[in-house]
Amino acid sequence: MKIAVFASGNGSNFEIFAKLFEKKEIPGDLALLFCDHPDAYVVERAQKHQVPVETFTVKESGGKKLYEEKIAKLLEEHEIDFIILAGYLRVIGPAILDNYEGHIVNLHPAYLPEYPGLHSIERAFEDHKKETGVTVHYIDSGLDSGPIIAQRKVPILKDDTLETLETRIHECEHELYPKTVRDILIELEKEIN
Repeated sequence: MKIAVFASGNGSNFEIFAKLFEKKEIPGDLALLFCDHPDAYVVERAQKHQVPVETFTVKESGGKKLYEEKIAKLLEEHEIDFIILAGYLRVIGPAILDNYEGHIVNLHPAYLPEYPGLHSIERAFEDHKKETGVTVHYIDSGLDSGPIIAQRKVPILKDDTLETLETRIHECEHELYPKTVRDILIELEKEIN
């Protein structure tokens, strides 16, 4: 099984996955990092782990449709079986989704269906909620609306700042996401074999 990770930024989740694939704690081969920001730090992380990197933007591709088609071709060339979104800040379009439905997972820093989209942690904090959470879900054509695979609640404490809440959300993500992806890939591997 060949796995691709899509990311747009720092790549802390990518780093965790790269180490787990290297140790064979998750089945499959981490065969590709795709990043839509050529200068993102995740590119450096991937190079450090000797994971092949492809990076290009919507603008340089000539628009969203051509960008998606270029990614779809890239996935085909690398014979990718499964996609992990790890801080990839773009909606997945039909050129990719049509070939990978049920084989693309995403991590969202909220207890969906609350706070889909961007700035989820900030919105929960500003709304003075008692809790928020983390959700792992499959991607569909909507915005953070695909079938939920796993969720965990994270309390918002009285003395929390946005930074302390973000730290606890990220700690939860770094535990829940790899475990959930590992379980999914173990099941997929059984189906293939």
